[in-house]
Amino acid sequence: MTYVIALPCVDVKDKACVDECPVDCIYEGERTLYIQPDECIDCGACEPICPTEAIYYEDDLPAEWKVYEAVNAEFFTDLGTPGGAARIGPLPYDHPLVSALAPQPAP
Repeated sequence: MTYVIALPCVDVKDKACVDECPVDCIYEGERTLYIQPDECIDCGACEPICPTEAIYYEDDLPAEWKVYEAVNAEFFTDLGTPGGAARIGPLPYDHPLVSALAPQPAP
């Protein structure tokens, strides 16, 4: 199991969760953040700190955002398991579903 970042993060990217993550498994795309599911240790430190309430434990993900479980995992299809977001920095792309979204209003 893992934590998942859903729609409320798109076009916000507050990054408070990045500072809280003890294993550096939250990666930055162009429009949103992604949790690398193989690196996440399920500690939950990121969830309460998220100001937009975009982070959910995979089993608690609201039905309308269930697709984000696949979005987070598929973002790493070509990237693999890099071993830490700070090492590679922001990435110049997003998952195709996120890229196709209309701009999201500010919270």
